Amino acid sequence: MMVRIRFCKYGVLKFIGHLDTMRFFQKAIRRAGLDVVYSQGFSPHQIMSFASPLGVGITSDAEYLDVELHTCGEPEEMMAQLNAVMVEGIEVTGVKVLPEPLPNQRRETAMSLVAAADYLVSFKDGYDFAMDRETFEKAFAAFLASASIPVMKKSKKTEREMDIRPWIYAYAFPGAEAYPESHAERYENGIRVFLQLSAGSSVNIKPELVIEAFCESTGLEYNEFAWQIHRLEVYQDTALSGLTRMQIDECVRTQTLPERKLVGLIG
Repeated sequence: MMVRIRFCKYGVLKFIGHLDTMRFFQKAIRRAGLDVVYSQGFSPHQIMSFASPLGVGITSDAEYLDVELHTCGEPEEMMAQLNAVMVEGIEVTGVKVLPEPLPNQRRETAMSLVAAADYLVSFKDGYDFAMDRETFEKAFAAFLASASIPVMKKSKKTEREMDIRPWIYAYAFPGAEAYPESHAERYENGIRVFLQLSAGSSVNIKPELVIEAFCESTGLEYNEFAWQIHRLEVYQDTALSGLTRMQIDECVRTQTLPERKLVGLIG
């Protein structure tokens, strides 16, 4: 059986990379006494996969991983077992036992389901910025009012021009009182923006790319270290249920995707 785990990552652990996070959970699952399944072969390993690996320096309220277990208890019990062996900076906030797939049906992993993500992007105190909060909000709203936002999107092997505006689904300027239970870091200058962006294997728009494009459009110098990124939630798009990866990619290419129906990976 497959179990989906939701956890937050914050504080100094934002400097721990994805591979070290994976190794930590492998050890934590053993310490928690969960009946985890191991792969076969000369180098057996726990069968687990993360929904969307988090970059170094980014904090999050909603990270997901799928773990295969032989047997399991109640979700609340497993969450308590895991949190008993966690360290400060990582906290399990949800556990869900996934239903078994129908005969001849392939199980969908959290990674394959990711379609969008919410981010809170904040400007850190101590860095020079040519705008105050009010000026930033007006300039950013004008930036997103553009019909298109062409950027050079780079990958490990390619570099191509892309219009990212259709893939910025929503934005807002939350006040200091917003997200009271979030682990997002707070800064006195109050400059921050909420972004909901396309994510996943078809079109993955990082908030850094949006902020860099904004700075370029307004003539500001982009300093990647001056911005703190916090992931608030990761979503699947139930409107895409039943479509193959090839069909989804074709919809992306022709811009004929159905109307989005976003839900959290645990629900």
